[in-house]
Amino acid sequence: MPQSVDFEAVFARSANPYVLMDLQFTLMAMNDAYCRATGRTREELVGRNMFEAFPSDPRSDSYRLLHGSLNRVAATGVPDHLPLIRYDIPLASGGGFEERYWSATHTPVPNRAGNTAFILQHTVDVTELQRLRALARDSGSANNLIEAGIVQRAEAVQQDNLQLEQERSFLRSLFVQTPGFIAVLSGPDHVFTLANDAYHRVVGRENVVGQSVREALPEVVGQGFIDLLDRVYQKGQPFVGRDVRLLVADAADKMDERFIDLIYQPILDAGGAVTGIFVQGNDVTEQHQTSEQLRRLNETLEARIVTAIEERRQAEVALQQAQKMESIGKLTGGVAHDFNNLLQVVSGNLQLLAKDVAGNARAERRVTNALAGVSRGAKLAAQLLAFGRRQPLEPKVVNIGRFVYGMEDMLRRAIGDAVEVETIVSGGLWNTFADPSQVENALLNLAINARDAMSGDGKLTIEVGNAHLDDNYARTHAEVTPGQYVMLAVTDTGSGMTPEVLAQVFEPFFSTKPEGKGTGLGLSMVYGFVKQSGGHVKIYSEVGQGTTVKLYLPRALQAEEAGEPIDTGPVVGGTETILIAEDDDEVRATAIELLNELGYRVLKARDAAGALAIVESGVPIDLLFTDVVMPGTLKSPELARMTRERHPDIAVLFTSGYTENSIVHAGRLDEGVDLLSKPYTREMLARKVRYVLANQRQRRANVPDQKQALTAMPTPQCALAALSILLVEDDALIRANTAELLQHLGHTVVVAGSAEEATTALQTVPIDILFTDVELPGASGASLAARARELRPSVGVVFATGNDHVPGVEEGAGVVLLAKPYDGAAIADALATAFNRVIA
Repeated sequence: MPQSVDFEAVFARSANPYVLMDLQFTLMAMNDAYCRATGRTREELVGRNMFEAFPSDPRSDSYRLLHGSLNRVAATGVPDHLPLIRYDIPLASGGGFEERYWSATHTPVPNRAGNTAFILQHTVDVTELQRLRALARDSGSANNLIEAGIVQRAEAVQQDNLQLEQERSFLRSLFVQTPGFIAVLSGPDHVFTLANDAYHRVVGRENVVGQSVREALPEVVGQGFIDLLDRVYQKGQPFVGRDVRLLVADAADKMDERFIDLIYQPILDAGGAVTGIFVQGNDVTEQHQTSEQLRRLNETLEARIVTAIEERRQAEVALQQAQKMESIGKLTGGVAHDFNNLLQVVSGNLQLLAKDVAGNARAERRVTNALAGVSRGAKLAAQLLAFGRRQPLEPKVVNIGRFVYGMEDMLRRAIGDAVEVETIVSGGLWNTFADPSQVENALLNLAINARDAMSGDGKLTIEVGNAHLDDNYARTHAEVTPGQYVMLAVTDTGSGMTPEVLAQVFEPFFSTKPEGKGTGLGLSMVYGFVKQSGGHVKIYSEVGQGTTVKLYLPRALQAEEAGEPIDTGPVVGGTETILIAEDDDEVRATAIELLNELGYRVLKARDAAGALAIVESGVPIDLLFTDVVMPGTLKSPELARMTRERHPDIAVLFTSGYTENSIVHAGRLDEGVDLLSKPYTREMLARKVRYVLANQRQRRANVPDQKQALTAMPTPQCALAALSILLVEDDALIRANTAELLQHLGHTVVVAGSAEEATTALQTVPIDILFTDVELPGASGASLAARARELRPSVGVVFATGNDHVPGVEEGAGVVLLAKPYDGAAIADALATAFNRVIA
């Protein structure tokens, strides 16, 4: 049988009446001959029960015979034949009924599983034959003419039955092969009782019969189809959909987009209750795609040219603005470098002077005031660096909603009681990856600007929510990457700004405030920080109506990180030899005096070339402390590389007020680089030097010798049961050496280079001990340990540190401090102590 034959066309073409019903005897489809024979339209029949559409006395022979035949076919799956049944057909004139007689054959229609799903009824009108028989009985004779008529009619009936059997087989194959898709769903769970080949092709499945829609097609659950089926089933109202989008899984489990025209027709029982849904339709994906292509091609050339010109104009404006801001950024970065050097000289000498005037209250107060001025100057320099996108950020995963709530008291103090503040945080807020201190500065600057624009009296609205910047938006906004963002918006009811002012608001030192009332760096700092964080800034303003500034920061998929404890522990010096490379004479002199005061032996050089000469002289050096930006052809990163080649044991610490792109990329320090930003305090210098020296000693650890020493240790000291240990260390060499020693002790080791990686491991792998460095990129070891205890309360913690304490952490209850440099024996003791404290 040809595959291209149309099922509906054959149905309509047949001269014999056909009707298809389900096992509840609901009429599903019929041909024109059936409508003519019964005197009804399809609208009057489809979806109604057979005995509701053709009511008769249940006690009559016709009702009893028909009902019994249909029940036998439904129960046994075997065809059944009724030689004669009577029905009264309404006259076309609308008045009265005509008595008609039928011969009916009922054939089961199986689904793909072989179970009876439908019953096909074929009827033959035998009214004339019945009348001839009645006439013969009434006349009491067997007239030859009548006998001939009866014989002739009997032969016609026999021929009709033969034709019926042929058409029945033909229709069964056509049902399976019809190009339009057909399926029948039963019950409130929408279980497939029938589906043809076309349906299986459109959904990409071999056989769905016997399964519910949720089981057979799990990928459509979130696409609205099941909700739609539920409404049709519950309300009993059909649904017709044109060009409906359907996503189905292909053989490789990739989602395939299809477009379909479909009809959901409720199936009713004799009482009018819905028992299932008849699904039919066509796959119109090719037509849809062709239509879409035609729609795009039908766009006028003039419209495309206008769009292209406008996009080019906007791109040129954006490029000019970006180039302008980049040029100003380089200038401000250079200014910040020189300014930070001056601040470092002032700060260093003030700190040294503080020791000389100790006990003189008046002098101490003046030194304190001067140091406060240095702090304000450092903040100003930081704003310049922020605008120029030259500051090394310390981004963390934060929830801006909680962050804003935590700043409410600070904001109210900053803007005054006369300003009404409303905070709106959307539900389901995403996390973002940003430097918390810069977020705080940005929000504070925006709030103060808003206060000034409202003259201290108005309403300030802070809103935080999720946002998506799409391709269309990105085409008309410079430096925007399409994707998901967290939006922080600050809106005021102030005086607003003109378009001319708006064009300049992000430029450094531009301000609309009276002279002496502002630096003009607030918005420029906000702009630079957001851009450096991979985000976007948008400002809206109208004179007399107020201003809205929206910050878009990239979405982070990781969990929020805990806040960092402040280190208030004692300052520790040392006796190691430090080589300082610094081109500014006063900065160099101050740094030397600070280090000498801490107990270190100091060598000095005024540029990278001079420092390299000292290194090559063979003088023992423990630490190279070098400025990043210095004159000369030899740059600091190259000096550090050459120094390590000649003396692998030397530690390196960079310092700068302006890092350029030499050691900072994408706003973050390069891996393995230690930086102390100017201006720095004596405490900051002391702690950083000890950290870098301790890490370098740890890198020099002789792993083979330590493994041999561990093997020779007494058995009780090494008898700790095998543990699962999460090792977190950003230095690759230290991480590798420590992991080897831990494995030698018989433990299972999971390694991570950051708190972010470690948090993922804690959520997926059973961990007994967290073995972590304190200073990590992003969140610190202390914050990571707090998060670990939240996820796994019984985990033990070993802090590896060059200091004698960890900020905000006390030993005990499963927490142990392991001083760097450590060896295998110290590791074994620390693990045993941590484990025993946990189980105690």
